[in-house]
Amino acid sequence: MPETRLDKFGPLPAEHCVPDLLSAGLKVVFCGTALGRVSAERRAYYANPGNFFWRTLHNIGLTPERVRPEDYATLLQFGIGLTDLCKAHFGNDNELPAGALDAGALRNKILKFQPRILAFTSKTGAGTFLGRPTGAIPLGFQDDKVGETRICVLPSPSGQARIFWDQQAWQDLADAVKAMP
Repeated sequence: MPETRLDKFGPLPAEHCVPDLLSAGLKVVFCGTALGRVSAERRAYYANPGNFFWRTLHNIGLTPERVRPEDYATLLQFGIGLTDLCKAHFGNDNELPAGALDAGALRNKILKFQPRILAFTSKTGAGTFLGRPTGAIPLGFQDDKVGETRICVLPSPSGQARIFWDQQAWQDLADAVKAMP
């Protein structure tokens, strides 16, 4: 599909929607806040070249090779799913309109598919979902659950959040996933 240039942020055109990658029996579902502009243009999760998501999945051993953003659907074969809290807008967290992050819809998806772990790829998303300020949320596994699904909070892999990057929380998640029967 050819790339179409979008504004920096705004309502997500229907033809740029990236569907959830969810099914029953997943080990982990990664949840972002919303597609960034580059991801919306390329119609793929974590598609900005400065984003650490895909290289990190490989570096921590959750994928045997580095997956290209356009091939995100192949993650299902590794027991990995993808979704976002906001499916109607794109842009940075601070550019999304009030109320754009739909914690209720995410909760319903997780209850329906019951992955073993729900991993937020930002404290912003986790804070919205858990109803707590980001400063009150530590990285790593939380005491909260959705049904039987454990919750993990990771530092954002976005290039814009590089100052907060710490691969250790991602590695701890991978170790837990690899230890699953």
